[in-house]
Amino acid sequence: MRKLIAAVTLLVASSLPSLSMAEGSPPPDVLIEQTMHEVLEIIKKDSALLTDEARLLELVDAKILPHFDFGRMTKLAVGKGWRTATTEQKQALIAEFRTMLVRTYTKVFTTYRNPKVETKSVQVAADVEEIPVKTVINFSDGRSAKVEYEMEKTPTGWKAFDVTLEGVSLVTSYRGSFADQIQQTGIDGLIQKLAETNRNATAASAKRAQAK
Repeated sequence: MRKLIAAVTLLVASSLPSLSMAEGSPPPDVLIEQTMHEVLEIIKKDSALLTDEARLLELVDAKILPHFDFGRMTKLAVGKGWRTATTEQKQALIAEFRTMLVRTYTKVFTTYRNPKVETKSVQVAADVEEIPVKTVINFSDGRSAKVEYEMEKTPTGWKAFDVTLEGVSLVTSYRGSFADQIQQTGIDGLIQKLAETNRNATAASAKRAQAK
């Protein structure tokens, strides 16, 4: 479920433009609606992306990461353990969590083809700092998924700090396993576990590239 949540997240969020609030960044629903077509066109015109994992990682890193608040996401996912973590541990957790999600996001391009996204419009008052944006993603095989983005207003634009797919929160879905790992091995143990997962993913990617 976590991988599916992360995957469909990319369908909407991967190309949100890097506009600051001062430069007149549109409200979150308009931002999603306006940029979705552009992203899908880029992928459609450059089909080689679908078989080049390194380029996919670069695309995700360039397009999706600036529009997520990974600090807040990691804090919410870690839960109570965050309060006892040192500054260095928090930085390591954010870095490893970010890397893990990036690799998950890249799988969407080869898993889901030609999606269509419907964004529900929202009214954003001037004093609103956080707001959910609901979308429905329709896949070519007839399936659909309801996805809700928890967005926050920041000095550099609207950013997502959680994503809910069919009622299941991405942050919450990680919280349980993270809490178990912290209870067993502490914060450093969780960092090591995430780092190991990322190393294994990197090694697997290199192996696949060599096999081509």
